[in-house]
Amino acid sequence: MTEAPAGRAAGARSSLQVGGLTALTTVDYPGQLAAVVFCQGCPWRCGYCHNGHLQPPRAGAPVSWTEVMAFLRRRRGLLDAVVFSGGEPTLQRGLRAAMREAKSLGYAIGLHTAGIYPGRLAGLLQEVSWVGLDIKAPWQRYDAVTGRPGSAARVQRSLDLVQASGVDYECRTTWHAGLYPEEELQALGQELAERGVARWTVQPCRLAARATV
Repeated sequence: MTEAPAGRAAGARSSLQVGGLTALTTVDYPGQLAAVVFCQGCPWRCGYCHNGHLQPPRAGAPVSWTEVMAFLRRRRGLLDAVVFSGGEPTLQRGLRAAMREAKSLGYAIGLHTAGIYPGRLAGLLQEVSWVGLDIKAPWQRYDAVTGRPGSAARVQRSLDLVQASGVDYECRTTWHAGLYPEEELQALGQELAERGVARWTVQPCRLAARATV
């Protein structure tokens, strides 16, 4: 998984590949009324993936970024924030331009990421005001969960970057007993606390669920 720069010129229009849009959520950005933009594509293959239809990097887009921006213009004053989720948003080079376009309308910007591309994430943190960082598993289990070697080191680096940035964040772990024992989950929570993570959310795995698109 080779990283490429996340930056684009300020004012450049985004070519974001959008896999879906949730018009209103109260849970995806803490304390804010938000819309969620689901970005297409993810290189990891977690067996319990909630948005498996977003894994292919190219797919028939149900909504264009132009349509998303038109929607956001209509919702000014009614929504507080825009959350970029996925898939893995940092996979797309057009993400920073999309964030800036949404930000220009007065929205707070949130990011859901698995921390797959720490180099790209570093270039995006100045655009966001909140990050939800997925911690998939105890570090020794990471490659088995994601299906990709070396994934734990990438996420650890991303966590370090988020913490150093001063951006508000929380870590989130999706778990069920078939992935690994509860004792390992508890040990993960203790390790995250020792690393300075103040907010860690554990959510149950729902294999049959799909995100709103």
